[in-house]
Amino acid sequence: MNSSKSIAIGGFDGMHIGHQALFCELDKSGAIVVIETGYANLTPNGFRERYSEYPIYYFNLDDIRHLDGEGFIALLKKQFPQLQRIVVGYDFHFGKDRRYSFDDLKKLFEGEVIVVDEVKHNNDSVHSHKIRHKLSIGDIYGANEFLGHNYTIVGAKESGQGLGSRELVATININAREFLMPKEGVYATLTRIDDQEHYHPSVSFVGHRVTTDGTYAVESHILDGEVMCEQKAEISFLTFLRENKKFENLDDLRFQIQKDILQANKILKRLQL
Repeated sequence: MNSSKSIAIGGFDGMHIGHQALFCELDKSGAIVVIETGYANLTPNGFRERYSEYPIYYFNLDDIRHLDGEGFIALLKKQFPQLQRIVVGYDFHFGKDRRYSFDDLKKLFEGEVIVVDEVKHNNDSVHSHKIRHKLSIGDIYGANEFLGHNYTIVGAKESGQGLGSRELVATININAREFLMPKEGVYATLTRIDDQEHYHPSVSFVGHRVTTDGTYAVESHILDGEVMCEQKAEISFLTFLRENKKFENLDDLRFQIQKDILQANKILKRLQL
């Protein structure tokens, strides 16, 4: 039987600092209830678990969107029979057509309901859609400030063009299409290979290979030595370095990559990473 006495309810895509404010209101037996819409692309497919020590339970929106207020509360009490506290955000809505708010929750639930006010960073309210926008314009620093952690994607290793190790620099290519991709371009990053604990300083490219075959790629070049990747890699973004650009030939591209490597090294050393 589930023994959680407090739960936080929300979409929680990103597990950002606004979400963490809700989790701070949970007791030691707390749990997180994710209403999964199917559109989570900051922390998809159970990726939220790495950003909280609380157990996470997933309710698919399509399975509960028909419920009225009483039905929703009954579902929660069935799942959490010892429930005493519900934590939600100030903009929380639930039930059929999202017609119920936290005011209704307070009337329908006989336990404690805590409503967490809007969380702001530098006087700007924190929301997942704003993080998505920041990533789309290459504002990695701003996105990471809102997240409270570096934006990270994970993907299975896939074959690249084969040009890297022969003509340019060796890279690890991944398929991470379930994640929101940041703006096309080159980034200073940290890359973790397979299940190693260590993150390697790296420079990564996201976008279409406009100088060569035009295909979309997510690839990372490790800066502290060649590393073999067997199955997967994760890339944590720190800084946007430059726009994606088409070069006249591979020599020009090779020269630019070396400049990217020097710039990334300087940034990562300054950050002591």
